[in-house]
Amino acid sequence: MLRRISVVGTSGSGKTTLARQISQILAITHVELDALHWEPNWTEAPKYLFRDRVLQALSGDSWVVDGNYTAVRDIVWGRADTIVWLDYSLPVMLSRVVRRTLRRVLMQEELWSGNRETWQTTFSRASIILWLLQTYQKNRKEYPILFSKQEYGHLQIVHLRSPQITKNWLFTIKP
Repeated sequence: MLRRISVVGTSGSGKTTLARQISQILAITHVELDALHWEPNWTEAPKYLFRDRVLQALSGDSWVVDGNYTAVRDIVWGRADTIVWLDYSLPVMLSRVVRRTLRRVLMQEELWSGNRETWQTTFSRASIILWLLQTYQKNRKEYPILFSKQEYGHLQIVHLRSPQITKNWLFTIKP
């Protein structure tokens, strides 16, 4: 039974969207790690504060959390019963992150703590598109190694390799 779920995947994989959908189906709390991590002006919360926020957010019996932060992985994965890994092809994720970034910039969408993506950030070293390209292969190699570690042996791993497979899997979830 899914009660405490961590949704992971490289930027653009759809972690937040899937976590929201799982949250609605199971009627459980959705926790977005980005919202706990980012302060105004794209300032990262101090590690101790971020960890405290995550501990508080995951204190309940059931939740779904999205994000890949290594600073809180021990907390999230230590309490989770299931990891859902969105492991899509690079072209799928790249097209998603480019479309999402363009939409956010053009619509001036407010993200966490009043932050917004801008043309300047989109074409800078802080670009989410660049981040995707830098972390894609690393994540694909690292996750299977992490999943095999003894401290994460309690986790059920759901490895989803395409948006269609993910959609099909969602239909199998029952409250």
